[in-house]
Amino acid sequence: MSATIKDIKEETGLSLATISKYLNGGKVLEKNAQLIRDAVEKLHYQPNEMARSLVTNKTRTVGVVCYSVASLFAGIMIKHVGDYLRSKGYGVLICDSDNREELQEENIRFMLNKKVDGIIIIPVSARPDCLRIAKDAHVPVVVLDRNIEGQDHDLVTADNYNAAIKLMDCLIAHHHTKIALISSDANLSHADRNRAYMDVLRRENIPVRKEYICLDNHTMEAGYCAMKKLMCLDERPTAVFSTGYDFNLGIIMALNEDNIKYPEEISIVGFDDLILPSILHTQLTVMSQPMEKMGRAAASLLLKRIHGKKSVKPEHIIFDATLLRGNSVIDLRKSEPQNNLWKSREKRLQSGEEIV
Repeated sequence: MSATIKDIKEETGLSLATISKYLNGGKVLEKNAQLIRDAVEKLHYQPNEMARSLVTNKTRTVGVVCYSVASLFAGIMIKHVGDYLRSKGYGVLICDSDNREELQEENIRFMLNKKVDGIIIIPVSARPDCLRIAKDAHVPVVVLDRNIEGQDHDLVTADNYNAAIKLMDCLIAHHHTKIALISSDANLSHADRNRAYMDVLRRENIPVRKEYICLDNHTMEAGYCAMKKLMCLDERPTAVFSTGYDFNLGIIMALNEDNIKYPEEISIVGFDDLILPSILHTQLTVMSQPMEKMGRAAASLLLKRIHGKKSVKPEHIIFDATLLRGNSVIDLRKSEPQNNLWKSREKRLQSGEEIV
């Protein structure tokens, strides 16, 4: 038979009130806390979470609603969130929105029905509607990584605009002017990166070419299709600016499929230092976001809200990203112009010469 709080009382000689206070996260004298810890270990006591939730109106459970758990970036971010929450005695429920806004709303309703104490959302889109039902239920929400419209929500993200400026400046420093953009128009984090792309082109008096701008959902398939489209242009770009890890995967797949060499035939920069940049022979130049710090910050901020620590205005925690220079960008001053390489390659294809 499982041990009960009364068994701990008999073991320690302490009052039920003191023991209950400690087990529910309250502060007691250290000597009493040690007695209770020793008794819990000796008796193998397991708290009845259902009974506790009825008393405290807390389930010690946090919901995480994510745009797609199939994304490696999102999966790693969720891991960091979960690690922190578990260290604080909280369980985690995870729901996959499959890049669908309607499913995201269903997931939030599901979390509310499960009586989670709070929700961390990595949203599908920039629309703020998704937060309304949680706010109406007075359940705290922290938006992670992808910002949404408005300022009345807690947010943890990277400085996407300035990170993208650094990547674009890297291409400009290597004398690239024909720069394509593979990105999303569905959320504000990518929108900030897109804005940086446009601002750098304007700053450098480089014409904006519509055929170089590819916007779609943030998926590997979208990156693959966009890269295929760019390679079919009569005047191809000399560089590609990718705004997300899943895009990076699709881009590399498309290039490998057609035996396109990079950076010799096209330069690439992107976001996120996950598995891909370190395993490629040609390592990508990327902006690395501090994912562990971001995940822990989001979880910590949510726990503050759960424990009633409100602020006059929502907190926006913005982290700097770090430029990691790989060898995926070629300096056009020191190499054969890349369009000439394309033309040379096409001639060899037409003549039946194998390209390796």
